[in-house]
Amino acid sequence: MASSAYRWGWVMTAMVFSIHTGIFNAGDRPLQAEQQSGGWPGLIRSEFIFEEAPFAQCHASTIVETHDGSLAAAWFGGTREGKPDVGIWLARWTNGRWSEPQEVATGAGADGHREPCWNPVLYQPPGEAPLLLFFKVGPSPRRWWGEMMGSTDGGRTWRWRRRLPDGLLGPIRCKPIRLDDKTLLCGSSTEHDGWRVHFELARHPGDSWQRVTVPEGPRKFQAIQPTILQHADGRLQALCRTKESVIATTWSADQGRSWSALEAADLPNPNSGIDAVTLDDGRFLLVYNHLTSGRTGWGRRGMLNMAISRDGRSWQAAMVLEKEKGAEFSYPAVIQTRDGRVHITYTWKRRRIKHVVLDPAALKGVPMADGKWPQELEALPPLK
Repeated sequence: MASSAYRWGWVMTAMVFSIHTGIFNAGDRPLQAEQQSGGWPGLIRSEFIFEEAPFAQCHASTIVETHDGSLAAAWFGGTREGKPDVGIWLARWTNGRWSEPQEVATGAGADGHREPCWNPVLYQPPGEAPLLLFFKVGPSPRRWWGEMMGSTDGGRTWRWRRRLPDGLLGPIRCKPIRLDDKTLLCGSSTEHDGWRVHFELARHPGDSWQRVTVPEGPRKFQAIQPTILQHADGRLQALCRTKESVIATTWSADQGRSWSALEAADLPNPNSGIDAVTLDDGRFLLVYNHLTSGRTGWGRRGMLNMAISRDGRSWQAAMVLEKEKGAEFSYPAVIQTRDGRVHITYTWKRRRIKHVVLDPAALKGVPMADGKWPQELEALPPLK
């Protein structure tokens, strides 16, 4: 365990780094002073994707880098989660700014009846393949179904839309990964018969799918929304949201064709979505709420955190993205782009989508004693 002096030394180094380097955003324009006030090393940009929008609430963002190096982000927005007017909205990052949000999908049927949309997931296959947008449509997570759309111009327009085969939902909230044999591996889950994690493999996302279940272990978890990590030795690891106040994890040694029983990771979870990414340097980066759930299974979402790990088991504190008692900061999405930068989007009080850009090379971990977030990091101002 690192000493208190060591941890404070790391924090002072971070603050000196911020003051002396003056953090700029990748050649566009210098960040505003209030965006730099957190003193966190590696911060490049912190902003809202939009300030105003034609919907009252938004949630569950996703972000992707497209073929031309631009970014696209999507989320669901409408009057309120679960209302029929909730659709999928998208914005694109080009020429140093985000475009105005555009509604790209609704749950309107041929008869005019409209169901709410949920949990978009963007994925850009390599080569010249179309950008894919997966999402759910239906009155509730217990009765929704999966759909997908394709775009050949980076999300400007959408050429086709289709419903997934019965019993398959596609990536339920977090991004899929592409395996060595070009199969798409999607972390998925269902909520109609308890909360159960499963995985779906697609050789061709349009019509060829395989569903893989996760066996129950000695400890039964109500878990959903897995995010997938790729280890250097070929193993896959998934981290999941649960109702049991902890993040649960499962492992695969055969490229996702079978998985171990869920076990508890040494990280709390307030029954809220998480996301993680395997970095180019081999480390793993996780964005989550370092809080526990209440007796009812639903907990606080007033602090959003980032942790890093070298083995997927031992995690170190890295950053506090948000902290405000009684507020909601949740459902992060995280990717690493070809230039090495990390991009994070997340729900900000259900009113906006926040976008944060980081240089992962500057991120240093601080050990967590008994799974507790270091007080000295929690005391630093969150990002603005």
